[in-house]
Amino acid sequence: MHGLLSEYLPIIVFIALAAVIGIVLLVAPFLVAYKSPDPEKLSAYECGFNAFDDARMKFDVRFYLVSILFIIFDLEVAFLFPWAVAFGTIGWFGFWSMMIFLGVLTVGFVYEWKKGALEWD
Repeated sequence: MHGLLSEYLPIIVFIALAAVIGIVLLVAPFLVAYKSPDPEKLSAYECGFNAFDDARMKFDVRFYLVSILFIIFDLEVAFLFPWAVAFGTIGWFGFWSMMIFLGVLTVGFVYEWKKGALEWD
């Protein structure tokens, strides 16, 4: 029984240390924070101006097109790094698979470019 408990001791110490660090990080800002709000600190900061309309208003379609562009390039980079690391072992099949993938992404990019997603009037 003593041997079994000694095997779990590092895990218990790790969980206790993580809990202490978590509690300290949650409590510390309330203890050391500078508590003097002024009107500038309490003003709207997310978009740079005060709210003037309903939060459920319609957005311009260009915002959605830019988000699609971001997703396209984010996916491209997320797949290119592992492909580049394993390039020597995947052979020609992996090479042409990535070329097809990049071709599909390029077609999507050209489509958005032609639709004017990169133009801000």
